[in-house]
Order: sequence, then C-alpha cells, then structure tokens
Amino acid sequence: MSSPQQGAYKPRMKKPKATRSVSFSLPALPFPLASFLHPLRSASSQWLVLPVLLMVSILFRWAVGLGPYSGMAAPPMHGDFEAQRHWMEVTTNLPAKEWYWHDLEWWGLDYPPLTAYHSWLLGVIGGMINPDWFALFESRGLDDVALKTFMRATALASELLTYVPAVVIFVRVFGRQADLSKYDKGVALAAILMQPALMIIDHGHFQYNSVMLGFTLFAVDCFITDHIYWGSFFFVLSLSFKQMALYYAPVIFAYLLGLCVHPNINIPRLVLLGATVIVSFGLVFAPLVFFGGKEQIAQCLFRVFPFARGLWEDKVANFWCAANILVKFRERFDSGMLQKASLVATLVAILPPCLILFFNPQKRLLPLGLAACAWGFFMFSFQVHEKSVLLPLVPTTLVLAGSLDKNTVSWVSWMNNVAMFSMWPLLRRDGLQLQYTVLALLYAWLMGTFKHLPKHWFGKLVHVGSYISILATHFAEAFLFKGLLQKFPDLWVVVNVEISFGCFTVAWIWVLWRLWKESRKGRKKPKRE
Repeated sequence: MSSPQQGAYKPRMKKPKATRSVSFSLPALPFPLASFLHPLRSASSQWLVLPVLLMVSILFRWAVGLGPYSGMAAPPMHGDFEAQRHWMEVTTNLPAKEWYWHDLEWWGLDYPPLTAYHSWLLGVIGGMINPDWFALFESRGLDDVALKTFMRATALASELLTYVPAVVIFVRVFGRQADLSKYDKGVALAAILMQPALMIIDHGHFQYNSVMLGFTLFAVDCFITDHIYWGSFFFVLSLSFKQMALYYAPVIFAYLLGLCVHPNINIPRLVLLGATVIVSFGLVFAPLVFFGGKEQIAQCLFRVFPFARGLWEDKVANFWCAANILVKFRERFDSGMLQKASLVATLVAILPPCLILFFNPQKRLLPLGLAACAWGFFMFSFQVHEKSVLLPLVPTTLVLAGSLDKNTVSWVSWMNNVAMFSMWPLLRRDGLQLQYTVLALLYAWLMGTFKHLPKHWFGKLVHVGSYISILATHFAEAFLFKGLLQKFPDLWVVVNVEISFGCFTVAWIWVLWRLWKESRKGRKKPKRE
C-alpha cells in the first residue's frame, strides 16, 4: 500500500456556527412598569425609550383632559379653570397697572408676575383663534368646548416645554451620577412622568403647576451639573411663577450657602449668587414696573401672600386641620397668633434638612432635601391647599432616579397613592371620580404596590393599614352611613384628612431619616491611634 503523499491537500473542517441564544430572562426590577420597558433594554432599542414614554404620557394627559375641570358648569364663581381663563382676559384687555387691582372679588390675580406674563401670552394666542374667549366681562364663566380644548392644549404644551425636559435631563444626569444603567434610568423616567397626582391636577382639575415645578427642576439640573448661577436664575423663575416654590427656598439657600462655606469660605461666589438673584428678580419685575409703575410691586406682594384669608380655606391633610377636631384653632386664637404659631412650627420642621444640606452640600442629597423641606412646609405652614402636596411629592418621586431598590420603590409609590387619596374630596367635587380611580389604580399596579412592601415590619404595618383604611373609607362613603351626612356633611372629608395626615407624618419622617442616612455615607471614620 502506498503511503499518502506529504503535503497533500486536506479539507479544513468548518466549526459549527454558535447559535445566538435568545434571552427570555425577567427584568431585575420586580414591578410591572419595569416589565413593560424590558423589551427596550438592549443598546439598539434604547433610543426608543424616550419617544415611547413621551407618547404614552401625552396620551394619558390628553385622556384625563377629556373629563370635566374645576368649576365646570358650576356658577356663580366656577373654579380654577375660570381663574386661569380670567387672568388671560385681564392681562390681554387691561394695562399692566390694573392687573393686580381689577375686580379682586372675581378671581383677582394672586400669583407673581411670571404667571401674569404667561397668561398674557396664552391669551394673545387664544384671542387670535377666538376673541370671544377673553372678551372683557362678557366671557366670564364661559363653558365652551373649543375653549376647553384650547386651555387643555396650553397646559400640555406648557408642561412639554418646561417640566418634561427638566425631568429628562435630571434623570439622565442624576442617574449617571448614581451609576444607574440606561434601562434603570428609563424605568425611573417612566415612574416620574406617569406620576398621577400632577397629571390629574394640571390636566383634570386644571392648573399650570408643571411650569413652576419645571423651573425648579431646571434649577436642580444646573446645581447637579455645577452651574449654580444658572440654577439660581431658574429658581427665581420658579418663585416668580408661583409663590409655592417657597417650599423649596430654605433648603436651596442652605445648599448654596454651604457651597460658599465648605470646604473653604468663598466670598466672591456668595456675592455673585446674591447678585444673580437680585438681577433675576429685577428682570422679572421690570416689565410690570415699566408698564405699570412702582406701586405694582407692593400690590403684587400683597396679593401673593394672602395672610388675611386665615390658617386654611378648604380642609387639607396637614397638622392644623387634623388637630382641629380636638382644638378649634380659629375659634380660640386670633389670626395673628396662628400666623406666629404656624411660622414657628414650620421653621422647626424645615430646620433639619436645611442644616443637613448646609453642612453636607452634596448633589445627591438635593431631591431628599427638597422633599423634606417641602413636607415640613405642607404639614405646618399657613394657607396650605390640597394641591400643595405636589411640592413634596415631586422631589420625593425624583429619588427613584438615584435608586430603584424594592424598599425605595415601595415607599415612593405609597406616598403617591396616599397623596391621590388626600385629594379625593377636591377631585370628587370636580367630577373627576373616573380619572381618579383609573390613574390611582394604574399607578399602584405599575409600581407593584400590591405585591411589594417595605423591608421593616413597621413599614409593612403602615402600608397595609393605610391601604385598608383608604379602601374602607371609599367603600363606606359609597355604600354606608349615608344618613350621617345630613348631620355631619364633612364626615368623610374629616376622615380623609385624619388618615392622610397620619400617613404624611410617616412619609415626612421617612424622608428625613433617609436624608440623614444618605448624608452619613461617604464620611471617613477617624482612624484609631
């Protein structure tokens, strides 16, 4: 037999191609909202996250807007919808010197100048479409379908131009600083944009809170990217749109002052910050003074801070209303005494977060610091409204951009659920029962409320107890004890206030504890010698 020749060609055996396995693993984040975004987790699909979230959030906002609004077909004074429309009527038909003086008994303008300018711009645009919408005196109490559509569109456009981009920037920057993955940041963004309380107030009840909140978030975006002077400018815009932004002012002041003191005293930075604030306020008030005169400043401030209205108007889930069933504050004490008591209580409540941010001016503490300060204001300050719960609720929800662990998600979603319940009397009066039910249940399900509870037994007890109380209250109000309403017409409102106040107290304490805990991280312990 002949041996094979050396160097003869031998065919090369091809290695079988490795089949690409398809992963069907479940998302690491155990709640339905994360599952919905799980198909978009790959790098090639990440660009779809933002457009999808924007389309869904716009769809839900417009769907909510199809329902009734505050004061719809409810003469003689109607409601907040009429107030916003009336300010467009006033600012487009009267000179600036009359804006804060005109017929104050009919929804007189009681917000800072930036709201007036915003109303003027929208009124001019609306007047081009239909001048009858804002005809002086003749348009009062107008309930027109086309007008409703226009007003709803202005609320949506205002939010898309301010709040939404500010939230997107915040989640991207803050999430990157917290080492969140792109997928996790997408989930956090969805949780913030789908927040039900802001959605139902601005697009159901009808207001422009998102503009104020958007300017505040733009300020925070600047702070966490080391643009503190631009941040100061944007926060002035927030204050100049709605005075409720004062809920954030002390802790922002403490944070900026801390940056000027730690690690070394920086006088030039302090002077520049002060100059930025003064110049920014000057720019905001300049048109009002130029066209209306210097006396407009005093009248504007008088209208913006209505101390004469008393401690509260409608029942709200803060300390004063909750304790009023035991101590009749307005009957036993005069208005001046109550103002001083409210001021002292508020200062005590906001002191801890301000001190923490002053001695630890860290970017990652800003959301918790804003939330803790705003909760203190909501619980104890003067002239609080049901809708004011949005101010502590928004920065509380922003915490999700830094952490999506089960415990944080359960607490944040619980606060959102309780906040919705606290506004139930207002929303029921507006005829928004359907919108309330759908949004509350949807958000609770998306965030895994019914499946995941806090780690600690006390948190589990609070969450389960509060949810049982909320469901029992709704059931009893709908089906039981209807005869009691003739004798006690505010029975269920008072029950709502007591339940919500108890929950908000726990929420405030949790935010303070979390802020303190986070402020201790990263501190080096002294070495033992």
